[in-house]
Amino acid sequence: MTHAPPKPGLVLLVVSTAAFLASLDTFIVTIAFPGIRAAFPGDLATLSWVLNGYTVLFAACLAPAGRLADRYGRRRLFLIGVAVFTLASAACAAAPSIGVLIAFRAVQAIGAALVMPTSLALLLTAFPPHRRPVAVGVWASVGAAAAALGPPVGGLLVEASWRWVFLVNLPVCALTLLAGPRVLRESRDTSTGVPDVLGAAGLLVGVGALAYALVEASDQGWGARPVLLAFAVAAVALAWVPLRSARHPVPVLDLPALRVPTLWLACLTTAVFAAGFAAMLFGNVLFLTSVWHDSILVAGLSLAPGPLVVVPVSILGSRFVHRFGPGPVVTLGGVSFGAGVLIWVLRMGSEPDYVASMLPGQLLTGLGVGLILPSLSGVVGTVLPSARWGAGSSMVNTARQVGTVLGTAVLVAVFAGTPDLEDFRHGWLVILATAALTCAGGTLITLRRRTDHYAEPQAASSTARPASMLAEGIEP
Repeated sequence: MTHAPPKPGLVLLVVSTAAFLASLDTFIVTIAFPGIRAAFPGDLATLSWVLNGYTVLFAACLAPAGRLADRYGRRRLFLIGVAVFTLASAACAAAPSIGVLIAFRAVQAIGAALVMPTSLALLLTAFPPHRRPVAVGVWASVGAAAAALGPPVGGLLVEASWRWVFLVNLPVCALTLLAGPRVLRESRDTSTGVPDVLGAAGLLVGVGALAYALVEASDQGWGARPVLLAFAVAAVALAWVPLRSARHPVPVLDLPALRVPTLWLACLTTAVFAAGFAAMLFGNVLFLTSVWHDSILVAGLSLAPGPLVVVPVSILGSRFVHRFGPGPVVTLGGVSFGAGVLIWVLRMGSEPDYVASMLPGQLLTGLGVGLILPSLSGVVGTVLPSARWGAGSSMVNTARQVGTVLGTAVLVAVFAGTPDLEDFRHGWLVILATAALTCAGGTLITLRRRTDHYAEPQAASSTARPASMLAEGIEP
């Protein structure tokens, strides 16, 4: 029996909705953090793992999830991911302790990691080649909007209870599970081998140990034995992962794709910017609730202007990328993001003055986010052949999650307990440094992109195609 081809518009709606939730939950919990801290009193370092536990697992599982989807079916793994995410969200909402909440946030991250690469694969399968750039642009814009909308949406939900930031996922996921089997078409790559589970575990251990060391250093001291041991474990694990990836047939890191300078520059720039972005959201929530003593609802609404700017700018920015390339747009976004943070450094004080200090920074950082995130996601399509889009997208998304973990961890280390106004200024200066590095990354991408070309490894053959191939029939 033949199946009718999927309707691209419906496929875009279904996969973007699921990807929106996966991205949203990276940041929506940020605004619920004060409520969770009140429900489960404890030190900031322990509670930060409600955020970091999700992003560490998310980062480590993205690449193997994409490989598993290639081998066993993208629609199947997408729907399994949505189901895992749904059940874990319900468990998070019912968590009786901080330990249980952190554990189910980790499970939630595994579901999200299954959703993200498969959603892009299913999207590209449904669209003809000439329409794929627009579809990918919309998908990337949805992710950028989700990241920025987390705090304001969370602020409205937390007014009832912090548990609602997890309960809100359930009806949307249920609709996705109902529509998915009807709208999505199954695809797979039968030549894909078993993904490198040990490599993914090494990435998990390395990123997790590094985040632990940065968070605990503020309490135990940089020379404490557990902190030094964690740094050593992180160094060994993160050095071992690329060595193993060079030998494994289905590696966690696609090293041939990373040999394209523009791609690894995009990954590095993504990690740096994601660190600044995550630190900005986390720090501003704490500032509004602890220094200005705003309620969680007021804090969430105070952060809303940034997301309102992100959505239209993301759409407009994709046109700029098409005309000028991703590098100049990333540089412009970094300038805008840095200008917004600089306003906070110079003008934010202990007395509330939202219109003159917080609001201008919100508008400028929102403009920067809208220009940067879709542009960096789009680098993959400009320097890699279509058969390597999965590998490139996996690397960029992994870099983004790693940056998010490290940004939160660094800010916790800067605050060192209960932060005061001076601590927040130091935090904004750290974020300002990430904006400057983002500008530098955009400039380097501009200089390198015109001369970069991907070259297939000489040992490649038709029986060893990239495990990350996104759609049947897509060839370089």
